[in-house]
Amino acid sequence: MPQSLSAVYIHLVFSTKHRQPFLCDEGLLKDLHSFLGGTSKTLECPPLLVGGVEDHIHLLARFGRTITQAEWVKELKRVSNLWLKEEGGLSAFEWQGGYADFSVSQSNLEQVKTYIANQKEHHSKLSYQDEVRALLTKHQMDWDERYIWE
Repeated sequence: MPQSLSAVYIHLVFSTKHRQPFLCDEGLLKDLHSFLGGTSKTLECPPLLVGGVEDHIHLLARFGRTITQAEWVKELKRVSNLWLKEEGGLSAFEWQGGYADFSVSQSNLEQVKTYIANQKEHHSKLSYQDEVRALLTKHQMDWDERYIWE
């Protein structure tokens, strides 16, 4: 096959440092979602949906062929950290050091998009930590509570 093709979808989740509610302003949060989507697209990982609430982000993207997951997340967090400090006026802002990402099959894309779109309602009943634990459990991942929360 002379052409390289890929259809790999990733659901990325990451939080503000210590889950500080830096992103309470709805306008800023909406602008951040747009900024992250644009950055992901620039990294050749076109976003399907960006969402989240005051202390964390969810990003669903079609993953690019020329970048590693670690490079993608590092760049998303690096440039959005700068943007939030400069454009958002959040001089003390920081993202947590880690992240979680999960593969998504084509057949589950709509379900994940709905999940991301309903974050505000979802988190009226469930904490970020419980949400991450549920995602890790669903994807049969092992983790150590001592190292997952920063």
